[in-house]
Amino acid sequence: MRALTLRPLAAPLLCAAMLFHAQPALSLGLLAAYDAALANDPVYRSAQRDNEAGQQYEVLGRANLLPTVSASYQRNRNQADITSPTVRGDFTEHRNYTGSAASIQFRQPIYHPEGQARYRQGIAQTSASNAQLTAQRQNLIVRLVGLYAPAKYAEDQLSQAIAQRDAYAEQRRSNERMLRSGEGTRTDVLETQAKYDLAEAQVLEAQDNLTNTRNALANMVGQDVDALDPLVDNFRVQPMLPETFETWKALALANNAEIAVQRLVVEIAQQEIKKNGAGHLPRLDLVASLGKNDSETTSTFGQHINIRSVGLQVSVPIYSGGAVTAATQQAVANYEKAQEDLEAKTDAVLLELRKQYNLTLSSAVRIDATVKALSSATLLIEATRKSVTGGQRTNLDVLNAQQQMFEARRDLALARFNYLLGYLRLRSAAGTLGPADLQTVATYFVSNP
Repeated sequence: MRALTLRPLAAPLLCAAMLFHAQPALSLGLLAAYDAALANDPVYRSAQRDNEAGQQYEVLGRANLLPTVSASYQRNRNQADITSPTVRGDFTEHRNYTGSAASIQFRQPIYHPEGQARYRQGIAQTSASNAQLTAQRQNLIVRLVGLYAPAKYAEDQLSQAIAQRDAYAEQRRSNERMLRSGEGTRTDVLETQAKYDLAEAQVLEAQDNLTNTRNALANMVGQDVDALDPLVDNFRVQPMLPETFETWKALALANNAEIAVQRLVVEIAQQEIKKNGAGHLPRLDLVASLGKNDSETTSTFGQHINIRSVGLQVSVPIYSGGAVTAATQQAVANYEKAQEDLEAKTDAVLLELRKQYNLTLSSAVRIDATVKALSSATLLIEATRKSVTGGQRTNLDVLNAQQQMFEARRDLALARFNYLLGYLRLRSAAGTLGPADLQTVATYFVSNP
């Protein structure tokens, strides 16, 4: 893209035409973006499908303790040659007949250690799936704001870059007028031109960054993003509630979804030990059956037999080649690994919690400091311009003061967005993050339809 150095006033109009196509863009609010992400984010949709599958673990585990009913039926066409000894010698009878057999069997486990372990394991697996979905739902909020805030920050940076370039263009025109009247120098014009050229490059970079951040957000919400709600002017940091880190720590240990998942992984591993160890234990079942046979075998040829039976069946494992022992030892090792993973996950969550707690606490001071820096930088520009008129400052001092003001604006916007992200991440680490917290963050943006 070629810089329009001969007509600097046309550049803002051209950028506006490129970005907005000469029409006002509809602003995407944070809550509307959240609703769209719930419906369109592929990561969250995948988590939902995974949770639907996870609901069946409990059903599958419970099936090991419930009765089973099976039925069978067979019908055969038989041809048999039966030779029998007689006083007159062997006699061969040729039979050509149809035989059938039907049966239905009911089996109810009474003592089934492996089935009990599978049932408890299924409950833990379904609970883990639910906890994972909770973690993904909280992660959705953090990821959404983690894309929304940079996209809005990129919008602000583009506006700042355009304003900075326009300020340099105005300063350049002032330098040129002073040069023509004999009050300025060629050096002043060249200094301002250099700043203007750099600002023009920064505008192009800001445009690319805005496009990239909007595209990333669009992929999550499933729609094009043309504009986002701006931050409110009266930005105020929320009071820290609860106040102490120990209270936040207790919340995290009790509610954090990732820790909950890992605890359930430990429970699943423990039930795996019991499930494999049950290979050495007997099994007791109640068995009832009903059968009907019509000429099923040659010995029952021509007979119609109805059989009803009910009783107990005991199965006692004796030897399986060492498979039960090996599987149990393997499960024990996996259980110990799960315990270590739980400790590591807990440490990681508490470390993140401490980080976000400290960030949230320091945000108020950081935002106040950048507000004061911006106010000072704005006053410095006016004072420097007056000093130039009095001969105490130079054109370069004015340019540097302008640069300082734009940097202060950038730092203020960044501090505010970082606070909002820290506010959500703190509650995510504590396991209490929900739509109400997102609504709180949404109040920091002005609806701009």
